[in-house]
Amino acid sequence: MNTANLQLEGLLTAIASVNALLVDSGIVSRGEMQQALERAQHGVNGEARGLSEANQKAMLFPIRVLLLANDDAGQGISRTFAQYAEAVGKAS
Repeated sequence: MNTANLQLEGLLTAIASVNALLVDSGIVSRGEMQQALERAQHGVNGEARGLSEANQKAMLFPIRVLLLANDDAGQGISRTFAQYAEAVGKAS
């Protein structure tokens, strides 16, 4: 596997954990986290004009992983990175 992919996997796993900590600590609500991630997704969609569909999907991938992780955390569900990647791939 490409080292950059492993770095991305580790970074997304860490960010998902930090997001869960922020919500669990009451610093932000799960809904606020969802809104922030949705704003990021909307921003990428707006900025991605002129990019190929594959590049746009690549930019959206980490946001979509974090959206799923946020939703799952609210339901007490835990998945592996590979499971998140598969779910994002099926939804795209």
